[in-house]
Amino acid sequence: MTDNSVTAEILAVEKRRQQALVDVDVPALEDLFDDSLVHIHAPGLTHTKAQLIEHTTTRRAYLEITRGDLNIRVFGDTAVITGAISNRMRAAAGGERTLSGEATQVLHRGADGFWRFVSFQMTPYTEQEWGALPSEQQETK
Repeated sequence: MTDNSVTAEILAVEKRRQQALVDVDVPALEDLFDDSLVHIHAPGLTHTKAQLIEHTTTRRAYLEITRGDLNIRVFGDTAVITGAISNRMRAAAGGERTLSGEATQVLHRGADGFWRFVSFQMTPYTEQEWGALPSEQQETK
């Protein structure tokens, strides 16, 4: 497979994950998540595959998931996705809330040829203590 076809395949799997969480599509979630999944939510709560599926079916929290530009790196049968994520969700007390940040996801391509998520971690955007590095600052002219 070419790099472009692998990238397209991984992007399609990520799109399917987003839709399955919103739709509470348990068969799709069972297929998308490896049994070894470690899913770390933004507040630091860690779930296994079974717990994440229970969380999704019990709370039905996800209303919409959007992604920004994604950096996809492939190392053999392992892929790492990093990039912006925004989750519009039901709030525990009622109403809605939106949580945005950066996410890191790791996928593994199994012997059956399918990519499955083995790790997910979201870090929410917060106030920056130090500010931008000189290399991160844009030139002002």
